[in-house]
Amino acid sequence: MGEETPRRRIVILGAAGRDFHNFNVVYRDDPAVEVVAFTAAQIPGIGGRRYPAALAGALYPRGIPIVEEAELDGLCRRERVHDVIFAYSDVPHAHVMHLASRAVAAGADFRLLGPDSTMLRAAHPVIAVTAVRTGCGKSQTARWLAGQLSGRGLGVAALRHPMPYGDLMRERVQRFASRADLDAAQCTVEEREEYEPYIALGQVVFAGVDYSAILEAAEALTDVILWDGGNNDFPFVRPDLSIVLADALRPGQADTHYPGEATLRMADVVVVNKVNSAPEAQVARVVAEVRAINPHAPVVRAASLVRLEAPEAVRGKRVLVVEDGPSITHGGMPHGAGFVAASACDGAAIVDPRPFAAPDIQAVYAMYPHIGPVLPAVGYGAEQVAALVETINRAEVDLVVSGTPADIAALPGLEKPVVRARYEYADAGQPTLGGIVDRWLEDSDIARANP
Repeated sequence: MGEETPRRRIVILGAAGRDFHNFNVVYRDDPAVEVVAFTAAQIPGIGGRRYPAALAGALYPRGIPIVEEAELDGLCRRERVHDVIFAYSDVPHAHVMHLASRAVAAGADFRLLGPDSTMLRAAHPVIAVTAVRTGCGKSQTARWLAGQLSGRGLGVAALRHPMPYGDLMRERVQRFASRADLDAAQCTVEEREEYEPYIALGQVVFAGVDYSAILEAAEALTDVILWDGGNNDFPFVRPDLSIVLADALRPGQADTHYPGEATLRMADVVVVNKVNSAPEAQVARVVAEVRAINPHAPVVRAASLVRLEAPEAVRGKRVLVVEDGPSITHGGMPHGAGFVAASACDGAAIVDPRPFAAPDIQAVYAMYPHIGPVLPAVGYGAEQVAALVETINRAEVDLVVSGTPADIAALPGLEKPVVRARYEYADAGQPTLGGIVDRWLEDSDIARANP
């Protein structure tokens, strides 16, 4: 008998999301490969853990280590790695190739896994909402769609791109229908930003680590699956209708980041969002950019409407603006809805948070120097949440204007009053997203099954 062929040794570059999914659906049960490590980027505190054996399967009785991406070169050489698999999102194309160069220099091949390898197939129709960049308005669009579908008598389950930053076994399958569910799961601020608005609308949202099991759980109580994407990643579930957002305030970015360009090329519908906040010439430029990349998809113009809950409380006051964390950090935006809302209030003075920032928050500003005079709602762990609260309490302001969907006022120990700025999706021209979805429903089995 010949010698047994050695297993091909693999490292998966990730950020606690796409990396785990790619492993689960492609590598977990493949005896021809051995995933020797995941690496960690973008999210603090996810390195130094292990992907647990109970999730990793029979081939990995000790689980799989998660190491910092900075260790990639030495890891490849030490572990004689054959393949490095890139598996996270919203990074410039050059960033991907720099990592590829490091892998190749260490002797490994470099690979990207595409939709045919990684997308699950659902038993129900799937609408996916994704984007070319973080912060284009995916979540407000997905929530609007959830309301539209529910209003037509359809059961909707939202599947959110993963954010498993805690105990991975506990987070294998997560179902959130109440704030008590969020508390029990010890959700981070970033998770609450995404889940709380669905709960406020009476919707159920699923997330976690094992999307085969998550999809099965969601399908038990729904007519339509709504994929609410993260960053600019393509969906984990094969969509029947793919809606991709671009940002009218950020021209020139339709084809600059991975995998946003690929996501745009796959779109059935492109929504150019925030046209109410951008000059018409800039809107036209973004429309032309997306049409050049995907000439077949209809282009919808949409507005992102910002509403301040109590503008009278903000007028004439010194305010600290707190914004959605990922959009302001690796999403590259200098500010968001909170800044827009506060700026529109007569006499309101927006105070720069930097002089009051706790050390953990100072580190965020140092990492993302593009951030404007706002405070990103970072809170990936208890220490960051405490630093966020400390920064707000130390600020010499009268109140906080919060542009994050998470309820900042509920953070333990917060001493400043909070006025929330909410943003909502609205069609702003022809064709409309509502009309496109209605036609899709009429043509689909779901419409016939729910007359």
